[in-house]
Formats: sequence, C-alpha cells, structure tokens
Amino acid sequence: MAEPALVADCIKAMRDAVSIPVTVKHRLGIDWIEDYEFMRRFVETLARAGCRTFIVHARNAWLKGLSAKENREVPPLRYADVYRLKHDFPELEIVVNGGIHTLREAAAHLLRVDGTMLGRTTYHHPFVLAGVDMTVFGDEHALPTRAAIVETITEYARVHVAAGTPLRAIARHLLGLYHGQPGARAWRRMLSDAHRLAQNQPELLLQAMEVAEARPGARMSVFDAEAALDGG
Repeated sequence: MAEPALVADCIKAMRDAVSIPVTVKHRLGIDWIEDYEFMRRFVETLARAGCRTFIVHARNAWLKGLSAKENREVPPLRYADVYRLKHDFPELEIVVNGGIHTLREAAAHLLRVDGTMLGRTTYHHPFVLAGVDMTVFGDEHALPTRAAIVETITEYARVHVAAGTPLRAIARHLLGLYHGQPGARAWRRMLSDAHRLAQNQPELLLQAMEVAEARPGARMSVFDAEAALDGG
C-alpha cells in the first residue's frame, strides 16, 4: 500500500495477461497510517489500472511488532472506512472482511457494501454456510442436516479417492462440521485418527457421522437452524 503505482503496474500486467478478473485484497492502512485518504488514493490508483473489485480487511496491517495472527485480531476494526470507500467509489465492487463471524453480521454489512467475506469462520465452523441461501438470497428450502451433508461429501470423497486423492486431504477440512454439537469431539477424534485415515476409505466419514449423530441432541432442530445463522 506504500507503493500504489507499483501495485497498479502489477495489476495492469496481470490484466494484460489473463482474461479473468484481477481483484485486490488490502487493509485500511499500514502501521500508524490511519488516514482514510491514504487508502482512498491507493484504491483510486488501482482502479485507474483497471481493478474493479476490492476486498477490504477493515483493520490496519502492522508490519512490525505483531505476528500474522495478532494482525488478524489486535488492530481495531473500522467498518465505517469501508462503507465510506463504497460511497466514494459506487462504481467499484467493495467487499468487507474482518471480524465477521455470523450470517446475521454479514447480512447487516450487505446493506452498506457489495459483499462480505467470512474467512476462518467458514473453515472452523463450516455449517454456517448451510444458511447462506436462506439468509442472503431468500431461499425458502429447509437447511440441510449435517448428516445429509456428510452423505453428499462421502460421494464426493469416493470419486476423488478413486482418482488418487488421500482421504486425509478431504477429511481435515471437515473437522469443524459438528462444532457446538454434542457429538463434535467424537467426530473430530475419528477424522483425526491416523490409523483410520491410512486405510483411505471414504466410508470413515459415514462411520464418524453415525457416532456423532448418536449423541443426544445432535439431530437437526430449530436450535441447529439458529446455529447455522450465528456460526455455531
């Protein structure tokens, strides 16, 4: 962000080389620079180079003194600056990122910007994605159960394991599916078991689901639907 002209040259070179959109993800500023105009000039320069979509993490980036993890948590969130950016550049697509953990929070941001990004939330608590169609797009279909999701993913896993993908590469992304449910620990334990994973049998997903679903209260309920909206 300290060298917007250089970034703009990179954007132009990429746009000249590919036919797909080139987007930019950036912070509000760097270190002690919290001046809105600093970010505004950065975006304006890149927009002139042809970038139309900006994913804005609503925090400053501290280049010294904070770890990568701390940079995701310590600098304060300033959503108002992202909203202001959309106001100043209505022709650009502005997506807000940072500190958004539930679909209700995402929906509130969508009143002010073009999109919201849920990063680690969707990795650690993937069931939150089950409510996206309902909350964001007004879909009236019932939320899928976790069991139905596992059955679908098992079919997916069969195809890819047969093609040479290790089951471990698929299972590790599913560890948070039962987050907040009574069977969550058993689910994680089975999908983290090196001996079971080494057998490379997609049916392990179904076996783990049966164990997780056997826990009282693990079935879909109105509380489960609320959890999908709130990230639980």
